[in-house]
Amino acid sequence: MQCQECDKTATFHITELAGGKPQEVHLCEDHAREYLSHGQEEQPAAPTLAGVLAHQLAIGQTAEDLARLDKRTCPMCGISFYEFRDKGRFGCPHDYVCFADELEALLANIHGETKHVGKCPQHSATDSAKQTELIRLRREMKNAISAENYERASTLRDEIRQIEAEVGEKQKTDRAGEEGGE
Repeated sequence: MQCQECDKTATFHITELAGGKPQEVHLCEDHAREYLSHGQEEQPAAPTLAGVLAHQLAIGQTAEDLARLDKRTCPMCGISFYEFRDKGRFGCPHDYVCFADELEALLANIHGETKHVGKCPQHSATDSAKQTELIRLRREMKNAISAENYERASTLRDEIRQIEAEVGEKQKTDRAGEEGGE
């Protein structure tokens, strides 16, 4: 392919978006250098020292805010915001409430909405509450064992077993109802 400015071979193929439409430019090395340096001249002059300092302070403030936020933990499951950012997963449904302010902008950016508009299983609300309670009880039991409070740990273990049994019975009942209804 030939350079659009002269008869040399085009070695640079540049695509720019102008007015929302792609524009292709094919240039030789000399004209490409000129074309690219011309684009840099149109950029604004270097920012002032005050502007640079203000920008650095804003970045520092943001970093401090993020460090403070990373240390916040969910009172139910104990996951920190840092763990969420690192793994991309929450520990329990309560995390959506605990970190609501931080998540609203993120969810709007990802999904375009901040409210769920899809279908939900009929039994999810009660199961979700039970699962959250199990997470909280397991965390409490772990803390009780760490503190060598074995009596409290055994009480919590019994509560966990009771809730697990209730959930198991409900699931059996739901399955039996589904099979009988077909």
